[in-house]
Amino acid sequence: MEQTRRAARRPTISDVATAAGVSRAAVSKVLRDAYGVSEEMRSRVHRAIEELDYRPSTAARALRGTTSTIGVMLPLFRTSFFDDVLAGAVEELETSSYQLILAPVDSAHASGRRALEALSDRQVDGIVALSPLVEPTWLESFATRTALVELGRHDPSARYDTVVGDDVRGAELVMEHLLALGHRRVLHVTHHDPDLAHLSRTPPALRRATYEKAMTNAGLAEHIEVLETSFDDRRAAEALRVALEAGSRPSAVFAGNDDAALGVLRTLAEAGGRHGLSPRTVSVCGYDDTKMASHPLIGLTSVDQDGAAMGRLATRMLLERIAGREQPRHEVIQPRLVVRSSSREVDPGA
Repeated sequence: MEQTRRAARRPTISDVATAAGVSRAAVSKVLRDAYGVSEEMRSRVHRAIEELDYRPSTAARALRGTTSTIGVMLPLFRTSFFDDVLAGAVEELETSSYQLILAPVDSAHASGRRALEALSDRQVDGIVALSPLVEPTWLESFATRTALVELGRHDPSARYDTVVGDDVRGAELVMEHLLALGHRRVLHVTHHDPDLAHLSRTPPALRRATYEKAMTNAGLAEHIEVLETSFDDRRAAEALRVALEAGSRPSAVFAGNDDAALGVLRTLAEAGGRHGLSPRTVSVCGYDDTKMASHPLIGLTSVDQDGAAMGRLATRMLLERIAGREQPRHEVIQPRLVVRSSSREVDPGA
């Protein structure tokens, strides 16, 4: 009976160290993906872990200040771009010992503090977050106790890292493309959130400001037209339908993300050619170049800022923070415009 109990005993970190011929501290370093671990030692430890079927104790790790979990906090906007970001984060963790805890945040929740605090209370080792409403000073303080990488914030923080797309350049690419095609009545669809109204450095705000600047510089200030809606296809479709019924007649639409662009295409298709409006007569550009954009029946011109790459990079930077890096990193992903069939030269009759 005693033999059976011993045989069923859960392997410990000491057992792994003995099997690998290294110290407990060395095993701990491998489990934490710490700097300074040789590939030979890493290989020996992982071999021992596999042979013993060793599973680290989360409770014990928490007592030592590590749980091998990271949190990912994303707004619950149901946008395809966030799916890409999450897929990139998951891919980056595949070869690590870390597990991911997802914390989706309802867009009605004003600050995002509660979600960040909840993840911290779960004792995650670090967090990748998109939280545009949280005050920078609060984030600076939070980052002193929890490793943090922020997505989509153009903040020069000294305590947390950031990964952003170059939103100004991305919007410039769209406007340069549409103006070169001869469009003069370009409508812009952007995300509206009353809590974000005072923030001028969010991606939607930067894209809108760039659109307005491009129109003004082209001598088209009188044709500036902005629809404030939500970045999902249903609400964007309804917002454009209302605008068309009120007399709006754009020759092109620059949508702030691909989901909104799909809503625009839906409304144009439902217009059935009335007033010369259809997906064949009105050019449409999106942003994010999500998988649906490349569908041959859609062919959406869109800005590619590689959401999956952003997710991978943010997660890699977070693991570096957890492993001991203290100097901040602020990375900018350069966008590119992917031109497809949804944008074309202006219709002479438009």
